[in-house]
Amino acid sequence: MPGTYTALHYHLIFSTKYRFPMVQEEITPRLHEFMGGIVRSLDSMLLQVGGMPDHIHLLARIPPKHALSDFMRVLKSKSSGWIHENFPAASKFAWQAGYGAFAVSKQVRHPESCGIHPKPGGTP
Repeated sequence: MPGTYTALHYHLIFSTKYRFPMVQEEITPRLHEFMGGIVRSLDSMLLQVGGMPDHIHLLARIPPKHALSDFMRVLKSKSSGWIHENFPAASKFAWQAGYGAFAVSKQVRHPESCGIHPKPGGTP
């Protein structure tokens, strides 16, 4: 094979600091959209996003040129900064340190099989 082929799909989960329910209805759709932009800027593909007020689930395809820890650092720091800039009432918002990351096979990468259930009208 003359080139390299990878299909690295990850189910990523991370929480708000102290699991406080800070990802409220007015933030959620715009936050998901903004996170999609961050993922794309990292040459990755967001397949699905969902979550609850205290945590986020993403299903993403991430190329091997990005260390997962660096990818998550950028995603969390940029999204946290964006929340502070756009929602002044959420000035105490922060993501919890750490995250969960699980490799998902191509055959079972359907969002529902990963436990990612977007809200109606949500964006991938």
